[in-house]
Amino acid sequence: MARIPYRKPWFIVTAVIVVAGLGVALYLFQPWLLFVDKTVDEKLPEAQSTSQESDDEDTKSTPEGPVDVASGDFVSQEHTTSGEARLVKNADGSHVLAIEGLDTSNGPDLRVWLTDQKVDADEWFVFDDGYYVELGELKGNKGDQVYEVPDDVDLDKVTSVSVWCKRFSVSFGAAELT
Repeated sequence: MARIPYRKPWFIVTAVIVVAGLGVALYLFQPWLLFVDKTVDEKLPEAQSTSQESDDEDTKSTPEGPVDVASGDFVSQEHTTSGEARLVKNADGSHVLAIEGLDTSNGPDLRVWLTDQKVDADEWFVFDDGYYVELGELKGNKGDQVYEVPDDVDLDKVTSVSVWCKRFSVSFGAAELT
């Protein structure tokens, strides 16, 4: 009578290693997220123009509501990404980052970062090299969303925003803020 191979020690050890490896790979890559979209529909600030034209110096005024400080369109990097990012100054002096019409892949551990890096479609791994501030987890891979910018952020250093995959240190997409 032939021995059954699954009772041999080498088979048991190999099976345990394969199952453990598969579990670790599933945890790290979370491939099911590629098939799951999360849509967010937050109310975006309606910013006014930063320059109000007037012929008379005395009648020039500062906008009372939110004002766009900088904006830019997302470019695809590690994953196809589109949408617009706007850095908005509120009437009370606080700032928010408004992301409008975001469309990117879902993934594990996605964050929203303000950075000092230039945006290049081929340079999707540089955003953690210099100054960066994490605004929080990405609320959804599709739709409109708003993130508060902490008061201690040095906005003079900020030149871009990135949808950053913290687990793998890559940018899914980024927008240059000008």
